[in-house]
Amino acid sequence: MATAPGAAHAPLEGSARVWGTIALSAATFMNVLDTSIANVSLPAIAGDLGVSPNQGTWVITSFAVANAISVPLTGWLSQRFGQVKLFVGSVILFVIASWLCGLAPNMTTLIAFRALQGFVAGPMIPLSQTLLLASYPRALAGLAMAMWAMTTLVAPVMGPLLGGWITDNISWPWIFYINIPVGILAASASWALYHKRDSVPRKLPIDRVGLGLLVVWIAAMQMMLDLGKENDWFHSPLIVTLAVVAVVGFAFFLVWELTDEHPVVDLRLFTRRNFWTGTLSTSIAYGLFFGNVVLLPLWLQQFMGYTATDAGMIMAPVGLMAMVLSPVVGKTVAKVDPRRYVTFAFIVFALVLWMRSRFNTSADFSTIMVPTIIQGVAMAFFFIPLTTITLSGLSPDRIPAASGLTNFVRITAGAIGTSVSTTMWENRAALHHAQLAEAVNPANPAAQATFNGLAASGFSPEQAIAQVNRLADQQAFTMAATDLFWLSAALFLVLIPLVWMSRPTHGAAGADAAAGAH
Repeated sequence: MATAPGAAHAPLEGSARVWGTIALSAATFMNVLDTSIANVSLPAIAGDLGVSPNQGTWVITSFAVANAISVPLTGWLSQRFGQVKLFVGSVILFVIASWLCGLAPNMTTLIAFRALQGFVAGPMIPLSQTLLLASYPRALAGLAMAMWAMTTLVAPVMGPLLGGWITDNISWPWIFYINIPVGILAASASWALYHKRDSVPRKLPIDRVGLGLLVVWIAAMQMMLDLGKENDWFHSPLIVTLAVVAVVGFAFFLVWELTDEHPVVDLRLFTRRNFWTGTLSTSIAYGLFFGNVVLLPLWLQQFMGYTATDAGMIMAPVGLMAMVLSPVVGKTVAKVDPRRYVTFAFIVFALVLWMRSRFNTSADFSTIMVPTIIQGVAMAFFFIPLTTITLSGLSPDRIPAASGLTNFVRITAGAIGTSVSTTMWENRAALHHAQLAEAVNPANPAAQATFNGLAASGFSPEQAIAQVNRLADQQAFTMAATDLFWLSAALFLVLIPLVWMSRPTHGAAGADAAAGAH
């Protein structure tokens, strides 16, 4: 039996609540897992499909961009089709898209199916939160959100580990195939438990022009960022055209959304100081974080000799401290100024990235893993307090739109961060390689000693030059990675004053708003 949009069902009880929580969490786990599981598999995917690892980052950015576009549509879609129907349909389509990703015969097809997977995944996370909150009494809402948050923190831990193990021991398509049984079980259980609790669908106008402009400028911008490094940036007519389309499309999008009666994105929210400072802080920080999350396993596998499994083990501990500390942050954020928590998080992020900027080609496993463990502390003090700041002072009816908009900006920033970090990494590596190559000449005793040693080991002159070039590549890309780690550390510290431009939140009100958004 469907209910009117404003009506509310009694919370679930007993085993029904337990199974509902498991089903919703499984769908969320599957969704979040897919944002990180491909990171350590990129070299294997790129090699198998005959493209460079940096071209392989499209596997991540295509998912993120399509996901960002669909997130703001969740509110309209849920009212048009009903929350439960939309959630279950989204899970089923996600399963189908995952199966297609595994079958992809080339990179172009894989990118198209990843974009489809990202687009249909958009409603899953916000609706899993909504349905989970409706399953619990209001007094237990904090517990419900703590369990939901644990799921979203365990998935990034499992993603690199699972992705690495599957890539090394089976084959990369199985990082997508594993979604099939999980998705079928989650969809079946969710439908069985919630289909009688669905809301009545109602026809609402959709901002088709705004949606079209959103797709155009986001797609053009991301293609410009991903293709730029391969086409010599603005020396290429294609990149110039994409840049013009992105800028003009964005300008028209702004004008249209600010004047339309039913905008697909409510840009008027940016007139609120806490919303724009919180959203900007979250997005820049997430872009920095995600760019480095993609860069580290690429460097480890391409230039440090790590397998996908080993790279996954390096990345996995990031969630350990986050899982321990997140419940503490959730319980205390209403009593402590969230700006203090965010400041602490940014300082820890800066410390972690500064530690990584000290890496060199002889860094061992434990040296590389220690900053990852510490990073979990920053993650715990990052998302919940920033969400509290961003949504504080908003009326309940505006929170879904605000949550959708801030998530859209955050996900887009993550995709931009991936493209910018890999581009800068290649550019800095080329610069360092040229500087290192200048030192390889007959006048350099160290270079001559290296060549003499290689010749004594049986290397031909050509083989010796190739070996020295490989060493120079390893050094150049390592130096480029540490340059980016150092820059990211500095940018996290620069972000701190932006957080303090927000107004203090009013105690529990801000925390309640954050819970409502989830």
